[in-house]
Amino acid sequence: MDVTRLLFPDQLPAVIAAIADAHFVAIDLELSGIPSHQTNKPGAHGGGKPSLQQRYEENKKAAEKYQVLQLGITLNIMEKGLFDTPGVYVVRPYNFFLNPVPDERLNVERVFSYHSGGMSNPERCSQVELTATAVDFLLKRNFRMEAPFLDGVHYFSRAEEATARRRATQRQDRASIADIQPQPDDAESWELLKRLQEEVIAWKSRPASMPDYLNFAAIGVDNNPHSEKNLNGYQKRLVHQFIRAKHPDLVTSGRGGFIQIVAYDKERENSEQQYRARKFEEMLGRQVGLRWLVEAICGGDMSAIDINSINPGVKASVAAEFISLREQLSGQSTVLVGHNLFLDLIYFHVCFFGPLPDKVEDFQRTIHELFPRIIDTKYLATHNIDNPALARSSLEELSERLSKQAQPLIELHPQHSKYEFEKFAHEAGFDSYLTAQVLIRLSATLDSSGLHLDENKGSPPDENDESYFTPPEGRSPEEGGGGVLIDVNALPAHLLKSGDNSSHPRIQPSYIPASTRSAFSHVTAFDLLGDIPLDEDPVALTLQPEETERPRSKKQEKRKKRADNEIGRRMPAWESPFWGVYGNKLRVNGTVEGVCNVGEWPC
Repeated sequence: MDVTRLLFPDQLPAVIAAIADAHFVAIDLELSGIPSHQTNKPGAHGGGKPSLQQRYEENKKAAEKYQVLQLGITLNIMEKGLFDTPGVYVVRPYNFFLNPVPDERLNVERVFSYHSGGMSNPERCSQVELTATAVDFLLKRNFRMEAPFLDGVHYFSRAEEATARRRATQRQDRASIADIQPQPDDAESWELLKRLQEEVIAWKSRPASMPDYLNFAAIGVDNNPHSEKNLNGYQKRLVHQFIRAKHPDLVTSGRGGFIQIVAYDKERENSEQQYRARKFEEMLGRQVGLRWLVEAICGGDMSAIDINSINPGVKASVAAEFISLREQLSGQSTVLVGHNLFLDLIYFHVCFFGPLPDKVEDFQRTIHELFPRIIDTKYLATHNIDNPALARSSLEELSERLSKQAQPLIELHPQHSKYEFEKFAHEAGFDSYLTAQVLIRLSATLDSSGLHLDENKGSPPDENDESYFTPPEGRSPEEGGGGVLIDVNALPAHLLKSGDNSSHPRIQPSYIPASTRSAFSHVTAFDLLGDIPLDEDPVALTLQPEETERPRSKKQEKRKKRADNEIGRRMPAWESPFWGVYGNKLRVNGTVEGVCNVGEWPC
């Protein structure tokens, strides 16, 4: 579902309600520029791989320069089936453009930039390489460059909101504003102040028939707010500070091109101050905009959101339910999912929270505090690969291979059918939808394989470990070669979609000789899913008991058969040891560490 600036107020309550019910939230970002990764060039950092800290610094620098253009959010709700069956995962993809232009009345500036490319190493003429440009990338994928400005939803980060509040307070505290002094030869300004003093004295001694206010304007303007001869900003400031200093019993207020002066009235001033504060909060709440969804996801403070000011036409029943949801979500974070999430989290933090810390360790702690449970599907797909950097683990490839699985069941919500029959590659909403599918199917499959029970799996490879590199041809897994994620011979038949019933030879053990593989990729279990014979006896595809086992009773057989049928039908529960292996770890290829661990998975 595309949610534009005009649709956002109406959709906000429904999206917040879906977040409250979501099993997890998958995100994806489209960016105006990405880091060039100079540390990958020959000779960088002594010719070796950069550290995680160095890669973080590169990404941080880019995130501080470029912007998030589009945010995709897919909300996933697990609906139980009848008679305690696993049911179906109902997904709701949303696609948002982000408007980079804040309301100028809030006095917060932004610098908006695109990565237009350039030479990454101009001094090495024989190895000049042009960086991939974000502009070219977006245009080739039919990205509407005007859409963020025309259709984009407004947003403020937490830091920008704090800046707007601080500057608003400073404007209200006029005593804190430094006075300006006209230059001695500025005859026009001195004449203005002289005329102001004369008019104020005359007005103070006015007869009862005269108005109880004085409108001070430029000569000959006659209080016309549209006149080109109105007071300019400098002149208005002179008037405000002159009245404040010379006539403390009076107050001033701007009225377009002129200044209105009235006698000080405490009750009226308090009333106007409350009115201005209320209008400021309404304006700020609308500008925070899309960040309210992020606050709902991380369990942040949503007490300042006023649904009636964002959507004045909202029904009373919807507004009441919204207040209840707002309280429910406070302090309750949702599991956050992404693909290749390390880079996205850096941009995500700058966009919606504020400046990044200098140290990657502080970044890890910050992210863990915001999102105690995060999942990187790229790490999920490469955890059991000896050389993750060479694994075929792009989002599109994973989604295509896993689409062969019939289980778990995944359905698009009827109101979110945009992606049902058409692909929108590199649209943030669509990519978040693919990420959700990959997580559901891949985690269910990996959990059924039981690989997470091997606590030695998934430790980051050492840069000097020979298993970190592609093994020589003919090496076995025990000698450091690459293997598959899962022994697909152990997968139950119900995990595969019905189709070709022709006879196929049974797949042999999970090691594929290096001679049959590309030098630039690793074979995974998903390459083999399409080769499993679909007409085999389902019992033959399940793990068989050892010959030494005692015969099972009918009750035990029935219980085992039911357990076998449940394998791979649902994701592992968040309390499962599975997520202690795969959760809170981000794949960072091309670095010494290879993995960014953001903290322990809370059970």
